[in-house]
Amino acid sequence: MAGTGSAPVVVVTGATAGVGRATARAFAADGATVALLARGERGLAAARQEAEMLGGHAMAIPLDVSDWRAVDDAASLVESLVGPIDIWVNNAFSSVFAPVDEVNPAEFRRAIEVTYLGYVHGTIAALHRMQPRDNGVIVQVGSALSYRGIPLQAAYCAAKHAIQGFSESLRCELLHDGSRVRLTQVQLPAVNTPQFDWLLSRLPLPSQPVPPIYQPEVAARAIVHAAHHPRRREYWVGGSTAATLLVNRLVPGLLDRYLARKGYAAQQSYRKLDETVPPNLWHAADGLDGTDHGAHGAFDDIAHPVSWQFDLSRRRGAVTAALGALGGIAVGELVRRRRLAS
Repeated sequence: MAGTGSAPVVVVTGATAGVGRATARAFAADGATVALLARGERGLAAARQEAEMLGGHAMAIPLDVSDWRAVDDAASLVESLVGPIDIWVNNAFSSVFAPVDEVNPAEFRRAIEVTYLGYVHGTIAALHRMQPRDNGVIVQVGSALSYRGIPLQAAYCAAKHAIQGFSESLRCELLHDGSRVRLTQVQLPAVNTPQFDWLLSRLPLPSQPVPPIYQPEVAARAIVHAAHHPRRREYWVGGSTAATLLVNRLVPGLLDRYLARKGYAAQQSYRKLDETVPPNLWHAADGLDGTDHGAHGAFDDIAHPVSWQFDLSRRRGAVTAALGALGGIAVGELVRRRRLAS
């Protein structure tokens, strides 16, 4: 297999389903060479076929991101077969839906090993190859829950908080070294992915993302944009992400109480759940039930295909100027009215 010259070589972890699957498609549609890393071999085969049908080049590498040696060996394999890695996207995760006292220590450990240490392993593998060349981009796929914990997802929130702290430390080190390796993060909203059918859950009803829900292609477009414009330290995707992070900065205690009242019901639904799909905490779901789960979950009928907030955010220079002008007009009008009133 050969690289494609000017097209980037991209590694995507968790590439068999959901955001990772959609992201692999998006890079492939731009002509990239995409290395797909995940556990599920059926999903990997389907993702590879999709990428090549879209005009990209793809290679599938089955592995568990919690295994450092496997991740590092995969990075070496990619570079030996298709060339230097330009972009590394960390996205793989697993977790548990349950109150804290119903999650056992082994399950917490496993969620952290996959979701947090998987990012650490991917980042270090990328750095070992990018730093000698002084070039490359690492994208950490995060969440509004990187900053804000919510009930019933303690393992996931803890891992995302850890990724946030890890990434901030690394960014400071890269700046200190004057490195041209870039690190950026993409904080996502609730996304319509298959995770809500296959994550281990002890909730009385099937789990669901907290509305508003976005399609995985919204996340994928944001990740591709961030990879090509990595000077911004962080991207927020979705009005709900922006609102959550801003409210959490201003009145976190009020948000605690709101989530205590609403957070349980908002994460459960009365939809019919396919109980034959096994939890994927310990093993790939498609390896056990023989199904390729694709990018989309069960919420196509209510998921948003675009994020106007992100489209405005990535053009924030023009938006800031426009808002400044509108603000100036509003202040001027307020002053004029006060003068008339006096």
